[in-house]
Formats: sequence, structure tokens, C-alpha cells
Amino acid sequence: MARRLILGLAAMLVFVALGCAVAHAASIGALDMQPNGHGGQTYTVPVQLLLLMAGLVFLPAILLTMTSFTRIIIVLSLLRQALGLTQTPPNQVLIGLALFLTMFVMGPVFTKVGSDALQPMLDNKITTEEAVTKAEGPLREFMLKQTRRDDLGLFLKLAGGKTYDNASDVPFSVLVPAFVTSELKTGFQIGFLIFLPFLVIDIVVAAVMMSLGMMLLSPTSVSLPLKLALFVLVNGWTLVIGSLAEGFLR
Repeated sequence: MARRLILGLAAMLVFVALGCAVAHAASIGALDMQPNGHGGQTYTVPVQLLLLMAGLVFLPAILLTMTSFTRIIIVLSLLRQALGLTQTPPNQVLIGLALFLTMFVMGPVFTKVGSDALQPMLDNKITTEEAVTKAEGPLREFMLKQTRRDDLGLFLKLAGGKTYDNASDVPFSVLVPAFVTSELKTGFQIGFLIFLPFLVIDIVVAAVMMSLGMMLLSPTSVSLPLKLALFVLVNGWTLVIGSLAEGFLR
């Protein structure tokens, strides 16, 4: 299962990256075509290699802006700040956890990309261009489900106010910024809710210490173990991670 998810992730990122590279190359007229023997044309091998290398440049941006990674890493970072910890857990641990949570959340999308696009392409049943088109469908469906209507409407307005009869017709140039904006808003909303109980602890500890005249002792040094104890007692990691996953899967 883990291998299938990794292959699906790689396939989805590569297909979308290839789509971006093809669109960019087409815009500058850099595509070299040749007949394929079936009444159509295909890209020559050098052009395919060029598109693949160009597509790799888009992989980090695609992972950050077109998957659940953005919301997850924002919430985990805000959780660390709410606890009053600056380097624990380390950034490498948070990023690794966010990546594996992203693989878990995006599992159905990766599986569909693998079955509808990757496997048929490997079996030579469809062309690379058709595989790219089929791979975009599940990703677009996921992004539309998580994008707020007002955010999508804003970017449609900024793009010229063009309307679409079907949400699936919205171009990626409009959908991606709307999706990222929605993810940022949702991530900060979740982070605000996480901050509240720890903020109450900080206020109570500071008030008690001031009333006792303990001015030389930092309130942070007293509230930190209390916040850690509260977080452990309520099984905080399970609550946060479970809520994040459910927010995407429901």
C-alpha cells in the first residue's frame, strides 16, 4: 500500500508538472512534433526529455500548492508555537510528518491517478498527453472540494470575470491560487482554535504569579510544563492529526 501511494504521488506530480511544462513550451512555440502513424502527431524524444526535465522544476511547487501539505504544515507549526516550543519537534520532523499525512490524505487521489493514468500509459494503452489529462481530473476534484466559493469567485473576478457552467472547467491558473488561499485561511482558523486553551493557561499563570509577587520568575517557565502536561493528558497529537485528516476525508 505504501509503495502504491508513493508511486501515485510521483505519477500525479510528474503528470501535472508535464502539463505545466507542455503549456509553457506551447506558449513559446518550442514543441517539435512528428507523425505517430495513426493520423496524429507526437513529441519527438528530445522534446519529451526536455519537457520531463522542465517538469521536474515544478514538483516542489505542485506539492506545496496543490495537495493537503500546506494546511497540515501550517497547523503543525502553529501548534508548536502555541505550546511555547521553538525547536521541538524539529522542522525536519514536522515536514516528514506533514509529508506522510499528505500521502495518507491524498491516498485516494494517488490511487485513482495510478489506475486511470499511470498504469494505462505504462501498458501503452494511452499516450502521455492523455495520461496527463486523466491525471488532472482527480487532483482537480480534490482541490475543488477544499476550495471556498468566495475565494474561487475572487480569482475568477480577477481573471476577467469569465463564468463557467461547470466547476470542472475552471482552469488551473485560477483554481490553484483559490485553493492555496482557502488552505491558508483554514489552516490559520484551526491554529487559532489550538492557541486558545494554551493562551488561557498563559494568562492564568501570569496572573497568579503577579498576585504572589513572583516578578523574577518568567511565567513561560511555569506555563510550559503545564501546557505540555495538558497536551499529553488530552492525547493532543491524536486529536490534532485526526482532526486534520477528517477535515480532508469527509
